[in-house]
Amino acid sequence: MQQAMNMAEQAEAMGEVPVGAILVKNNEVIATGYNLSIGDHNPCGHAEILCLQNAGKALENYRLIDTTLYITLEPCAMCAGAIVHARVGRVVFGAKDEKTGAAGTVLNVLQHSSANHVVEVESGVLAEECGQQLSQFFKRRRKEKKLLKQQKQT
Repeated sequence: MQQAMNMAEQAEAMGEVPVGAILVKNNEVIATGYNLSIGDHNPCGHAEILCLQNAGKALENYRLIDTTLYITLEPCAMCAGAIVHARVGRVVFGAKDEKTGAAGTVLNVLQHSSANHVVEVESGVLAEECGQQLSQFFKRRRKEKKLLKQQKQT
């Protein structure tokens, strides 16, 4: 999870929401990803999606069987759907997403009874640290927006 947090730091350094992901197979990191939605103007530029794309290329297979995806934030429905489609075996995430979490918090796409693949889920790994990374980013972002607004008024 620490490696995923390092990826999230890279996203934050680029002005992106700090979410990072790594995909592991046989104790080896196969691929990494971090959010690039803002800079790439891409609503699909989530860490998980980019990590899965990189893994598919690295393994030359769109099926990512017997892999574990570590993510700093609970995946959204879009990412959870891609995880199921890729047949990722296990997802480990840090912070819960109380608004859009699709690994059990709001929805449970990863373990839906009628899905063609069910993903093992482990939550709460370094949850406090992952959550702090996100909350500090958004706190700073709100402060920056407030300052810009004040500057425009003067």
